[in-house]
Parts: sequence; C-alpha cells; structure tokens
Amino acid sequence: MTISLAVTWDYRCPFARNATEHIFAALDAGADWDVAWVPFSLNQVHNAEGDPDVWDDPTKAANLLAMQAGIAIRDGQPEVFPAVQRALFAARHDEGRDIRKTGVIRDSLRMNGADADEVFTEIASGRPLRVFRTEHDDAVSDHDVFGVPTFIADGHAAFVRVMDRPHGDGERARMTIGRILDLLRGWPELN
Repeated sequence: MTISLAVTWDYRCPFARNATEHIFAALDAGADWDVAWVPFSLNQVHNAEGDPDVWDDPTKAANLLAMQAGIAIRDGQPEVFPAVQRALFAARHDEGRDIRKTGVIRDSLRMNGADADEVFTEIASGRPLRVFRTEHDDAVSDHDVFGVPTFIADGHAAFVRVMDRPHGDGERARMTIGRILDLLRGWPELN
C-alpha cells in the first residue's frame, strides 16, 4: 500500500538535508511512498517582527534563489529533482558553497542533468516565488509548520530532526523514515 506524505525543506537546514537523503535512499531501495515536497522559508520564519515579508523584500531575494530553483525543478523537470535536491543540499552543507549565488546554483543544476537556462527563465517569470510563498503560507496555516523538516501524513504534522545520514543504506533509510511515519500516523500526539 502506497503511503502518501509531504515533507518541508529549506536548503539551509542540515536536518532537512538528512531527512531528504533518507527519503531518497529509501525510495531508491523500493519504499512505496508518494512524497510531496513542500518548500518552506526559514528566512520568513526568522524574519523580525515589523520587517517586510521576505517575499516582498528585494534585499532578501538572493536568500530565496536556490529554493526557487528547487521549485522550478520539482515542477518542470521532476526526473532530475532527486539529483538536484541532493546537489543543492551538498553544495550548502558538504562543500560550504554559497547557494545564494547564481553560479553555484547553475553548477548544481548542470552537473545533475537539469536545464539551468530553463530554470532561470522560470525564476524570472515569478512563478516559483509565488509558489514558494503560497506553499509556505499553506503549510503554516494548515499544519502549524514552523520548521524543516516537517513530515505531514494523514492530516498530522510533526517537525522531526533526523540526526544522521543514510550513507547509501536504503534499508536503514527506509526504517528511519518508516519509524517517523509509524509514529506520525499511529501516534499523532507526537510533537
């Protein structure tokens, strides 16, 4: 039986990177999950009271660029989304690169089979930013999401810090995410 779940991500968070790697490793190993990836802005959550929303603040535009690229790939080039998702997390957390820079994002896209020009044309259209804002706001209003990664299944949501990486072990990854889903779906009092 296929399990449907959603998970929030922001490339800034190492715990979101860990969860993402577990999910993809488990899927690669045959996990029967239908995963919806929900962009979430840690910049917006940590925005000072009285400051403009990050979506409306041109001085914060670079902070949202990698996420917009991820959204454009998720929606327009889904066949390379797993590779690009891993690459953008790796650029930030493993390589220490500045994913606010267009060149870093373009490298991650190109090296993983994505059409970088198409992605940046899409970003220039404004659609990924509108999607980012809408999906972030919906996660907050519908599920009280406040961070990443938040797992959402069967109408329940929980922020979960996955502390380790799967290191290519698909069965371990499946067990890790499976435990989260078992708790979330079977014990919704989990917080």
